[in-house]
Amino acid sequence: MRKSASEPRFKLQRRLLTELPGLGKAGALERRPYPPGQHGGKRIKYSDFRLQLEEKQKLRVHYGLREEQMLRLVKNAKKQTGEKWIANLANILEKRLENIIFRAGFAQSIRSAAQMISHGQVLVNGLKVNIRSAKVRKGDTVSLTTRGVKNQIYINAKQSPRLPLPDWLKKNETDTLAEVTLIDEPTLQSVPFYFNESLVVSYYSKA
Repeated sequence: MRKSASEPRFKLQRRLLTELPGLGKAGALERRPYPPGQHGGKRIKYSDFRLQLEEKQKLRVHYGLREEQMLRLVKNAKKQTGEKWIANLANILEKRLENIIFRAGFAQSIRSAAQMISHGQVLVNGLKVNIRSAKVRKGDTVSLTTRGVKNQIYINAKQSPRLPLPDWLKKNETDTLAEVTLIDEPTLQSVPFYFNESLVVSYYSKA
């Protein structure tokens, strides 16, 4: 299921039958809770491989990754210690800088968060970081620059946050300040949508 990155966000979520908060579009399944090109009562049977493919696509699409990036992160997760590598993967994905900006409610989508980072409007421990995939560590504080606080992306997100603040982040926000500190490690349950972890594990079993 190779789809263009430009495929409409509503259509992507309908194709995967899952609302993916990272895309920034809410309500994709409210009116049409079935894949594009199908009618509500029609069901199709998926092969085991298709089921595995679509489950891993949920993660890849939500976090805005190319397949080669996803595969590299899976390999890194497998090298780490821990009972389940899929939990390591969730930790890696949630601690990417662009995701921290999104989960803090400083942007309504991961793509918008990445834009702020690339424009030099994000600091980590007081230092400017313009790499969207930068890893945030426990104890790190991520903040917006003065330009970032005035950015319409942040203003819109502050008025209408996409998700509630997770308990592993602590936010300090005023009219002129926007910062968040990673106070705990995100877990498998931190991923803000349902996915079948066993199907993802099966898909990447040979990675």
